[in-house]
Amino acid sequence: MDINMNYTIELCKELLEIPSPAGYTDEVMARVEKELKEFGVEYNYTRKGSIVAFLKGENSDYTKMVSAHVDTLGAIVKKVKSNGRLELMGIGGFAWGSVEGENVIIHTLNGEKIEGTLLPVKSSVHIYGDIPREMARTAENMEVRIDEDVSTEIETKKLGICQGDFVSFYTKTKVLESGYIKSRYLDDKVCVAQLLAYVKYLKENNEKPKNDLYLYFSNFEEVGHGVSVVPEKVDEFIALDIGLVGEDAHGDEKKVSIAARDNKTVYDLKVRKDLQETAFKNGINYTVGVYNRYGSDATALILQGQDLKYACIGPNVDATHHYERTHMDGILETIKLLVAYL
Repeated sequence: MDINMNYTIELCKELLEIPSPAGYTDEVMARVEKELKEFGVEYNYTRKGSIVAFLKGENSDYTKMVSAHVDTLGAIVKKVKSNGRLELMGIGGFAWGSVEGENVIIHTLNGEKIEGTLLPVKSSVHIYGDIPREMARTAENMEVRIDEDVSTEIETKKLGICQGDFVSFYTKTKVLESGYIKSRYLDDKVCVAQLLAYVKYLKENNEKPKNDLYLYFSNFEEVGHGVSVVPEKVDEFIALDIGLVGEDAHGDEKKVSIAARDNKTVYDLKVRKDLQETAFKNGINYTVGVYNRYGSDATALILQGQDLKYACIGPNVDATHHYERTHMDGILETIKLLVAYL
């Protein structure tokens, strides 16, 4: 398979540079829309702001849908404090210690982007001794130090900052000669790039999917309600999302993950078996994921009561919901599985 990996990685890097915590995704959706227009793919927006695209397949007797989510973790301003700093409320499931010391952007309602840094409320060991080492990293114990001349609530509000403003974290994306890619929010920007790379493969090779195929770019996955509109004729749904690397996860950054179970449900056995057999027949390296604390758009869809077959695949990623890392080989294996299976 002639997969354009340069396209995939460059698009992934570009998507990672666009802030898109769940609820603040218009800009990244516009970037996805631009790509679909380039490929001449039919699409429309849902009322919630997701994109649903359609590719005509070789037959219409059985219809599949694949999703990838553009939204990421992030935060929202909960309170402007009396000292001019900000208390945040998180968006999505992450540990506050994973973003300690990170630079942030505060996105005001009037379109301003104001820099800051997330710090513990008692950060200096010179002043507080062992307290910064021992203090629990909770939302109440963290604050954003704004990089402007502000030291009171009134001064901060004069900048246009107020409760409800979205806050995004710098991604610190690096692509290394070793083939590793590390960044915040590979979950799920790398999968968005993979899905578009699959479309590019079809267009460049003048091929169609085996079945009619919907592509769903969801924008609320990190808060549990990403895919909520399913065309009536869809028989099978695959969430394209990250696999996990760790002691209890058995993932491999150079392989594609095929999920068997998450903390909510087992995945459809027949579809998983078909995916594994497809991988084996095509020499695609894969792992099987059994996850203690994980959910996908497929999980959310089934819990809504949708009656369809469902699966979840994606590149294995280390340190998920922290400073994440994967490898080009795993990204390639995932796209190869998309091509072979779809």
